[in-house]
Amino acid sequence: MTARLNVVPFVSVESMMKLVNAVGVERFLVDLAGYIEADFRRWESFDKTPRVASHSAEGVIELMPTSDGEVYGFKYVNGHPKNTREGRQTVTAFGVLADVATGYPVLLTEMTILTALRTAAMSAVAGRYLAPEGARTMAIVGNGAQSEFQALAFKAVLGVDRLRLYDIDRQASQRCARNLAGYGFDITVCGSVADAVQGAEIVTTVTADKQNATILTDNLVGAGIFINGVGGDCPGKTELHRDILLRSGIFVEYTPQTRIEGEIQQLAPDHPVTELWEVIAGRKPGRSSATQITLFDSVGFAIEDFSALRYVRDLLATQPYCEELDLLADPDEPRDLFGMLLRAQAAQAA
Repeated sequence: MTARLNVVPFVSVESMMKLVNAVGVERFLVDLAGYIEADFRRWESFDKTPRVASHSAEGVIELMPTSDGEVYGFKYVNGHPKNTREGRQTVTAFGVLADVATGYPVLLTEMTILTALRTAAMSAVAGRYLAPEGARTMAIVGNGAQSEFQALAFKAVLGVDRLRLYDIDRQASQRCARNLAGYGFDITVCGSVADAVQGAEIVTTVTADKQNATILTDNLVGAGIFINGVGGDCPGKTELHRDILLRSGIFVEYTPQTRIEGEIQQLAPDHPVTELWEVIAGRKPGRSSATQITLFDSVGFAIEDFSALRYVRDLLATQPYCEELDLLADPDEPRDLFGMLLRAQAAQAA
């Protein structure tokens, strides 16, 4: 589309669904994983800060900003687990990209769907470096809104095609199985966490309740497993027993944020962890042996959202799924903003 100074491309929920379906969800996840990996390789060029969070008894509202010096991006996102009881989404989000040189926004998009895609793509990127070689079986513990995206990302990026599903709400597992029925998985709905992790080389935990929980206990974790811990993503919310962490090689996105929000909030502040960008950039090793337990303590970080926004912006160069949003005041004379208002008043009165 041709850029105009006073409008901003806007991708609505409807347009995002059309965009993902036009590309194909698995292709979208593979390409998005590529964008994330590329940005993690240039990690040091980004401004980095833990997300700005406003917590309440009901949930959390957060802003996640970053910039590479040329483009600025941020995401607004909430996390309210009780929303599902009222027929609402636990997580909703939108995001913005802006040109650093002018400060003008260049993209506004929904990010509820896009966040689910980028979280799954990020998990699969981590799995590329941390999962056992040739892993094909994944247990997903917690079968809410993120579960299908996780399954498809691991299939598209790593070739995982066997799923073992468990949720305290069996209907959630059955829904997940139905949604994934046409995607080439061998799916087993399990009756317990222990049953789900039996024989799994990868375990993804992705529960929603805002509490310190023990979704996965130490006795269930055997040598060589990769744990993709997605659900522990705010202060006071964890999923893994502390003893699992003490046995694992732990990999994180941005240490200052993960120490506040991740599974490692259970550990001493100086407990050693490795930032995943260092592995992707070849600075440090990922999985060190076939028997090592690896843990990706995933909380989500702004650079991943930046990658997702950048990917969508590039797609819009060839895809028509956006609207032009009249977001920027553009007076004929930049210093005469009030004159623009007067001219609009005259036009209304005519």
